[in-house]
Amino acid sequence: MDMPKPTAAHRKLERIVGHWRGEERMHPSPWSPQGGTATGHSRGRLALDGFAVIVDYEQESGGHVTFRGHGVYTYDAQDGCYVLHWFDSMGSRPEVFRGGFEGDVLMVSRSGPEGHFRLSWQYSGTDRMTTVMETSPDGSAWSRLMDGAYAREE
Repeated sequence: MDMPKPTAAHRKLERIVGHWRGEERMHPSPWSPQGGTATGHSRGRLALDGFAVIVDYEQESGGHVTFRGHGVYTYDAQDGCYVLHWFDSMGSRPEVFRGGFEGDVLMVSRSGPEGHFRLSWQYSGTDRMTTVMETSPDGSAWSRLMDGAYAREE
């Protein structure tokens, strides 16, 4: 039996692979009432023979790690969308985001009892990325929680 091979859609996730470091701006919100700046580190690696990318993320502020996250990115060929399974140091339940690429932008979103969230990553060339995290109480009016600009370090 021939084993399945990742499709072109799976290979688009390879843009996430590597060590990314950048400056982040936290906008005032319930999670960061005063807002502020931080440094983000993200390490992504291919997994499961190219069918997934696993990312470990840390945010530092004031010389201390203030947040950790773990993401598993996949492509759901049956539904034709990208899926992010997210776990973090806030102790909340695992989160599942769904979405897709539009050109060089990957956008995923989720809705739950605590509101609506969407995340986007825009890639410039092979070594630059910007990200935006937004929230909405109703799915219509969006507010920024965080934005960042990163460079690939390896």
